Amino acid sequence: MVRLLARTAVFLLAAAIGVVLTDVLFAAFDWQTFDVVWDDPLGFVVAVVLFAVVQAVMSPFFAQLARRNAPTLVGAVGLISTYVALLVASLVSDGLEISGWQGWVIGPVIVWLVTMLATFLLPAFILKQAVEERRDDRA
Repeated sequence: MVRLLARTAVFLLAAAIGVVLTDVLFAAFDWQTFDVVWDDPLGFVVAVVLFAVVQAVMSPFFAQLARRNAPTLVGAVGLISTYVALLVASLVSDGLEISGWQGWVIGPVIVWLVTMLATFLLPAFILKQAVEERRDDRA
């Protein structure tokens, strides 16, 4: 149960980092096609949760579909599920607005890369923090 909660927390945090960093990068290039609506914090939370849930549900579905019908697309499953999850999050919530070709082509690629890296690196960082706290408690 603890592992499931930890994995869920890491995935939600990675999704939030991916969306926020993409928003920051788009703002740096002055592209207004991928925007987090900061005026509505609850909308952002809903968008991130929707994104994470849809991606978690769609990834295995797309992987199975690709393995069965188009094995060459198995490597693109993460990117496809990220695109679909962003589409759902932007349509259903008020916390994420995506428009234009940059938002729909470059945005999912950045979110996918950042989310993938964060999902890989966050557990090591969190585990390191937990080990250091445990050592401090024993000392």
